[in-house]
Amino acid sequence: MSRPKVLSHRLLPIAKSLSSGRSLTVRFPNLPWRKSSCQQHQALQSSWRRQFSAGKQRIVYQNTVSLTTAVAITVAVGASVGFAVGFSRAFNHPTTTEAPIPVSTQSSIDKMTGSVLPGRPGNLTPEQEAKLRELWQLALQVFGVAEPHTQQPTSPNGKTPILSRTSTATTTDVDLHAASEKKKKSRLSFFKKPMKEEEEYRSETPNGTISDMSTPSSVSDIANGMKDDKHGMANAFRAALAGTSPADIRTAFWDMVKHDHPDALLLRFLRARKWDVNAALVMAISALHWRAEDAKVDSDVILRGEQGMLDLTRSENPADKKEGEDFMQQVRMGKSFLHGVDKEGRPICYVRVRLHKPGEQSEASLERFTVYTIETARMFLRSPVDTATVLFDMTDFGLANMDYTPVKFMIKCFEANYPESLGTVLVHKAPWVFQGVWRVIRGWLDPVVAGKVHFTNNNDDLGEYMDKSTIPKELSGPNSWSYHFEEPRPGENDLMENEQAKIALLKEHELLSRQYEEVVKEWIASKSSHSTTEKMSQTAESSFRQQRDDIAELLRANYWKLDPYVRARTVYDRTGELKTPAPPAGSTAVERLAKQFSQSALQPPSHTSNRTSVESTAQSFATAKESWEDDLD
Repeated sequence: MSRPKVLSHRLLPIAKSLSSGRSLTVRFPNLPWRKSSCQQHQALQSSWRRQFSAGKQRIVYQNTVSLTTAVAITVAVGASVGFAVGFSRAFNHPTTTEAPIPVSTQSSIDKMTGSVLPGRPGNLTPEQEAKLRELWQLALQVFGVAEPHTQQPTSPNGKTPILSRTSTATTTDVDLHAASEKKKKSRLSFFKKPMKEEEEYRSETPNGTISDMSTPSSVSDIANGMKDDKHGMANAFRAALAGTSPADIRTAFWDMVKHDHPDALLLRFLRARKWDVNAALVMAISALHWRAEDAKVDSDVILRGEQGMLDLTRSENPADKKEGEDFMQQVRMGKSFLHGVDKEGRPICYVRVRLHKPGEQSEASLERFTVYTIETARMFLRSPVDTATVLFDMTDFGLANMDYTPVKFMIKCFEANYPESLGTVLVHKAPWVFQGVWRVIRGWLDPVVAGKVHFTNNNDDLGEYMDKSTIPKELSGPNSWSYHFEEPRPGENDLMENEQAKIALLKEHELLSRQYEEVVKEWIASKSSHSTTEKMSQTAESSFRQQRDDIAELLRANYWKLDPYVRARTVYDRTGELKTPAPPAGSTAVERLAKQFSQSALQPPSHTSNRTSVESTAQSFATAKESWEDDLD
C-alpha cells in the first residue's frame, strides 16, 4: 500500500464519524513503513493529541509514535495534500494539517464615511493632542528651531524636565546648536536664517515624563535602551544627529510633508510607536535620515524619475546604463502599477509577482523601483484617505519567482520609513506552495502589519475589498482596463529647469513652514504657562489647531504648484490618472496667509497672555517676508 493510501485509510474512520455526527477517539498503531527505524527510536516516543471542534462534533486523535514515524507522517501528509483539501471541503472543517492559505472570511470592513479617522488631525483625544505637542517640541529641538536647554531633575510636582540638546556625560552626544552653524549645502540652504532665541518651555504629560522610557539627559540619549529595534532605527537616529546639521534634518522633514498635513506626518510615527513620544522621535528622524542619505528620495528618485532613468539607458558608463535599463524594464512590464481605489477610497497598487525573476535586476534597481512606486502612490492620497492597498497577484507564481531580499526591503519601508501607510494587503490566488513562503514572511512582519494581510481566491473574495466592477480583466474581472506604459514625452519636465519660478515657490514654502513652526512654538509655550493641574481651555486649543490647519492648507496648495518643478512626471501624469488638485480660490499663499493672521476670528483667548497678539503676529510675518525676499535678492 502506498503511503498516501495508508494515510487515506487511517482517516476513513474519522470521516465516517464526521458524517454521523458522533464523537470519536481513535488510537492508531505505528504505521507500517520504516518499522525497523521506528523500533530504533522507541525511547523518543511521544504522545500527540489533536482537538478539532465544529458545532456539536468533537474528535480527539491519539497516537504513540516514534520521532522517525512522525517525520514519515509529515511527508505523507505533504504527498496527500490534494486528498486533505478535498476532505476539508467535503466536511466543511479544517484539515488535520495547517490550511494552505486561509481565505479571509471578514464579513465587513471598517467603512470610511468621509469622517476623519481616529489619531488624525481633527480627531485626537486630549491625551493624543498632548503627545503630538511633545513630539513637536522634541522635533523642533532637533531641527534647530528651538534653543537648547539644560535638563533639571524631575520636580516633586510631576512637571516634565526639560531636555538639553547636549550632554557632558557621553562623548557621542551632539551639540545640535553648534551643528546648526555648519554651512552644509541643501536645497533650501539659501533660505536658512538664524532664529531668535526662544523662551524656555516645558511640556506636560499625564505621568510627568517625556515618554514611557527613562528620561534622557539629551536628545541623542533618547535612543538609548530602545526595544524592538529590528530595523536599526536607533543607530540611524544617532547617525543623523552626528552627521547631519539640524537645518538639513528640518529640510528633509518639510520635503517629506509634501501635500500632507505636517501634524498628520508626525502622527503617523506616533501611531506606529503606540504613542511613545521618544520612540516616535527616533523613528521619525531615522526615516528622514534614510530618505536624505540612503534612498535619496527627494534629491534623486522622484527628482530624476522615469526620464532620468531613460537617459541613463543611453549612458556610455556600463554601470549607469545597467541601472537605467533595470528600472525601465520594470516600469515597462508593469511589475507593479497603480490603478483605481478600493471600497475605502484607498489607491490600489497591483504587484504581478510572476514577472519577478531573481537576479534579473540589481538590488539597487529593485529598491529604487519600490521607493518610486510608494512615493507615486502617496501622490494619489487625498484626505481623509491616508493609506493604500497592495494587491499581490499570485497567478502562476512558482518558487522560481520567490526572492526574499526585496521582500525584506519592502517590509522595512512600510514598517520603518513609511509608517501607517499600508491600509490592507491582499494576496490573490496564492498556490499551496506559497504556504511555506508565507510562514517565513509572516515571522518577519510586525503583528500589526501581519494583521492587515488577507488572502483571496476569486472575485467574490476581492469584492469584499473593492467594487467587483473595477476588478481588472487579468484578474478575471469585468474591467477591460489594462496597464500600458506610455514613454516619457519630450519636454514634459521643462518646468524643472525654470529656476526663477522654482525659487519663488520654494521661498513661499519656506515662509509657510516657518510660520507653521512659530504657531507650534506658541502652542507649546501657551501650554507651559499653565500649571500641571490647569488644562488649556478648549477654545485656546481649538484656536491653535485652526491656525495650524489653515497654514497646512496653504502648504498643500503651495506643494501642488511646486510639484512639477521638483518631481519628474510619471506614466500616471501622462495618462491623466494622477491629477493635480485645483488650488483654493484666492490670491497667492503668502498673501492669503497674511490675510488669515489679520482676521479677528483668530484672536487668541485673553487669558493666554504669553501669546503674541494677532497684530504682532501679522507684523512679524510681514517682517519675515521682507527678510526672505531680501535674501533672495
